[in-house]
Amino acid sequence: MSDPPPRAGKPSVAEYAAGVRACDRMLLGRALTLIESNTAGDQRLAQELLIELLPYTGGARRIGITGVPGVGKSTFIDTLGSLLTQRGHRVAVLAIDPTSGVTQGSILGDKTRMARLVRDPQAFVRPSPSGGSLGGVARKTRESVLLCEAAGFDVVLIETVGVGQSETVVADMVDCFLVLMLPGAGDELQGIKRGILELADVIAVNKADASPEAARNAKRDYSAALRVMHGAGGGEHDWQVPVSLVSGQSGDGVEQLWTKVQEHRAALQQSGRFEQKRREQLRGWMWSMVERRVLAALHEHPAVRGLAPQLEGDVLAGKLTPTLGARALLEAFGIEP
Repeated sequence: MSDPPPRAGKPSVAEYAAGVRACDRMLLGRALTLIESNTAGDQRLAQELLIELLPYTGGARRIGITGVPGVGKSTFIDTLGSLLTQRGHRVAVLAIDPTSGVTQGSILGDKTRMARLVRDPQAFVRPSPSGGSLGGVARKTRESVLLCEAAGFDVVLIETVGVGQSETVVADMVDCFLVLMLPGAGDELQGIKRGILELADVIAVNKADASPEAARNAKRDYSAALRVMHGAGGGEHDWQVPVSLVSGQSGDGVEQLWTKVQEHRAALQQSGRFEQKRREQLRGWMWSMVERRVLAALHEHPAVRGLAPQLEGDVLAGKLTPTLGARALLEAFGIEP
């Protein structure tokens, strides 16, 4: 397809594509920035680029990694990623950082916590602000995964914020969803969302070397919780969600954990679920983009913007039910409720 005219200071689609395919880190970084941009011109260019690169995507292992703050996600990823590059893999890390709801600034501190991977020529670490999106996942993470795959990275690790928000978004874009837990499961099981355990494909109790007895108890408690949730048949398609003991600091158990991740992929492929899952993710991705744009169009519609303040006030004052308020806004938008 023909390239749009190059914009001042920006590469053309062909230049971006060639740079990404050659894993030119400067151009890959600029392409990721282009993907993350919200300006209309950048978005058009980004979609042209993605179309150009689609034939080179889809080959990576996509792993989502989550856990509560303090569980040691970044240190664990640094250790896991280094193990994988030593085995000949090329590893990309998309580290989704918290974004301030007030200033929209981002901490972007993961590079300092992944010291080995940052220096590793076979790895690429990309901190990215979450933008306040659901589950702490950046709105453009899916597109970023495609760029990293086109650049030749065969393992893509997505680190989520892990602050108690719904992690469904990241689980719906990866092949394997890995949940890191802390020792001392008795208290944590009371507060952890059941949904997180339901989404997990693999669970690891991190920092197991710091408190071995507590870690073993945590493994037992999580395993019991999974049996109650999934029954004797295990999780999805009879996959028994494993619970491992690891230490991101020392590396103990990390190699064995990666074996579990590989076994999960093999089980998906053997059942035929792997390709089906990827197709379902693409369909869900498309509709989520439709829903996001329709909602944005609703908020931007002049008639809706004109009515909204009064309707909100009436609802808050108890003069109007939320249902009738919603109906009025939808009618102003041109949708028959």
